[in-house]
Amino acid sequence: MEEKELVQLSQEGNEEAFSALVKKYRTKVFNLAFSFTGDREIADDLAQEVFIKAYFALSKFKLKSEFGTWLYRITVNHAKDYLRKRGRIRKVFFEETMRNSIALEDEIVKKENEQTYEQRKKLVRKAIQTLPERQQIILSLRDIQGFSYGEIAKILNVPPGTVDSRLHRARKMLRKKLVPFLTKKEEGYEL
Repeated sequence: MEEKELVQLSQEGNEEAFSALVKKYRTKVFNLAFSFTGDREIADDLAQEVFIKAYFALSKFKLKSEFGTWLYRITVNHAKDYLRKRGRIRKVFFEETMRNSIALEDEIVKKENEQTYEQRKKLVRKAIQTLPERQQIILSLRDIQGFSYGEIAKILNVPPGTVDSRLHRARKMLRKKLVPFLTKKEEGYEL
């Protein structure tokens, strides 16, 4: 779904659409708040407050600018207000801010990648469980446990050619089950 659609749905009160916008911008809003405060906890609080402010101000957003630009403007103003109220307008050197922001963004991206990987594993595991037992076993032995074709043939007491054909059929069926979850990339499909 395009961002403008998400914004319009959010303006109509659709919380899922607004959650999608939050997910898209949370890292950048947090990093921007962090660049002002230099404190993770305060930046996290400010980021949450920014999204609350944005939610209640959505009716004023007229789609003339990008949603991200509007949201960053709210973030900058909110961070400045926070610092002004506390008399703590901190001068942070650009290099320090960039170094901290990059390290923090790397950490957040790493956690998001780990979560995505775990979600994919669960999805594949569930799909495998819907296959016939014979295909579950062959996929488990080869693709999960890493046994060779020869070892699988011995374990199952079947010829290596049978291992190959069963594995081919099992992968084909698994692929069919996962098609609804695949996204098209330039070089193929990705789960």
